Amino acid sequence: MEDPMYSLQDVIRCDLCETPVPPKHCELCHIHLCEACVGKHLSDESKDHYIVPFKLRGIIPKCTNHSSKTCTTLCKTCNIPVCPLCIASSEHKKHKTEDIGKAMAEKIKLIRKDLEEFENSIYPKYQEAATNIPVQRADVNKHSQKLTTALDKQGEALHTEIDTIIQRMKSEIDDMNAQHKAAIDQQEKAINRIIPEITNAILDLKRLLDTSDVCLVSEYTSRTEEFRSLPAQFQVTLPTFIPQEINRKQIHQQIGSLSKLAITYMYPVRPLLDEPQILTDIQTEYTRGLCSVLCLSDSELWTCGYHDNTLRLYNLQGELLRSVQTKSRNVPWDIAVTRSGDLVYADYIDNSINLVSGTHIQTLIKLQGWKPYSLCSTSTGDLLVIMRSNDDKQRKVVRYSGSTEKQTIQWDDRGKPLYTSHLLLIYHHCLCENRNLDICVADTGTQAVVVVSAAGKLRFRYTRTYHFPWRSFYPVGITTDSLANILTFDLKNNRIHIIDQDGHFLRYITNFFLTSSVAFCVDSRDNLFMTDWYLSKVKKIQYYKY
Repeated sequence: MEDPMYSLQDVIRCDLCETPVPPKHCELCHIHLCEACVGKHLSDESKDHYIVPFKLRGIIPKCTNHSSKTCTTLCKTCNIPVCPLCIASSEHKKHKTEDIGKAMAEKIKLIRKDLEEFENSIYPKYQEAATNIPVQRADVNKHSQKLTTALDKQGEALHTEIDTIIQRMKSEIDDMNAQHKAAIDQQEKAINRIIPEITNAILDLKRLLDTSDVCLVSEYTSRTEEFRSLPAQFQVTLPTFIPQEINRKQIHQQIGSLSKLAITYMYPVRPLLDEPQILTDIQTEYTRGLCSVLCLSDSELWTCGYHDNTLRLYNLQGELLRSVQTKSRNVPWDIAVTRSGDLVYADYIDNSINLVSGTHIQTLIKLQGWKPYSLCSTSTGDLLVIMRSNDDKQRKVVRYSGSTEKQTIQWDDRGKPLYTSHLLLIYHHCLCENRNLDICVADTGTQAVVVVSAAGKLRFRYTRTYHFPWRSFYPVGITTDSLANILTFDLKNNRIHIIDQDGHFLRYITNFFLTSSVAFCVDSRDNLFMTDWYLSKVKKIQYYKY
């Protein structure tokens, strides 16, 4: 849309000297000004003035509390425009404030930058990946047909004696074909799920550029970090068929072998720092027992404590942005952040899972016979809950879509419990989902990190302290990063174990700042946020090289 300021039919001019295309505007006097006339206009002290760049004209709203005043200041604590009388009032007296023109200019600059990145980088990258999906699917069929043809040729040589075996191997191909397509479908679903979000983000950004609503613009938070990296890609080791000469005495062995389909997800390689560094040290208002921390964004953190019924949102400067008291006034046991940015917390005392949306708290799930313990919001929007039975004899992980139970994970293939019923109740955040959709649990009872697939099949248990095998291992908190590495805090030995997605030990983090860290999370750049139980601090730590 053409800016009317530059229209050839009606060139806007300075209201004082008729200079065309004036770069400034007085919001209170509603006149356009060239640079030379700004000083002259401000010299009229009989009126209030507020000069803004021409393109930001119309941003100053009337105060809803004081009709004769205009809002030239943004209350950063409440995120609303305020007038001088509001600032002087008890409601906003101690709040952080900022010039509204400066705040809008900075936000618009960020919006333009993000819009450019979405349109020129992020969206084309996802479009290219989506275009490649049909090619991959066609190659699957082509390779499967090649394998089937080879089997048919060998089957003709062996005649009816090997028909049963041939049919069984064809079924294996079909199963692997289905598995391969399922992996591609999953990749397509992940990409196609995100593309509309990017499209909506672009539309939202364009609407923000066109709006004069200060509240909407000031509420904007960048989401580009969330979309810069595509969902995890995978590498396929395709099955092959190797025919052999027929030996009728050993027909089964002579038919040949069909290798298994192998899908390996690939992640970028990033070197670890020799010595992790503390970037930020955030002091919270909890007196003791800071037990959960989660990133709402790269600059905002939700927290909860063991002795406090208030959930608190902080920025990286340690400023309290928001506080929410639990619905029941009970202590929250763990927290999760949904894909839409809403907060979910577990109430262990009244057996409920609760959703905080704006100022409203809704009971999402009410359990019968079970108590919720730890929470995790998944990449698909589901909610994972680890819970224990009221009689303290069982423990399980349950997947919910909204309030509907979709999956229960409790037993291994031999019918034995995956998780112990023994828990230390002061260590809450012990559940997370990995980038490859594995479900990871820090199980204090078996002293192991228990990892199962998205289908609930046990993949591995990590139990050893590699450099000190004679020491016990006591994992109490867990998280994963963008490379699908798993991080867990060993309470007994005061160190973080970093293991890969298959349970292989990578390294320890043993710096001096590890004292009583019971929960942690990572942001989009893999900075680690760790709680300190006794000091009620959150430390931001860099452990990868950027």
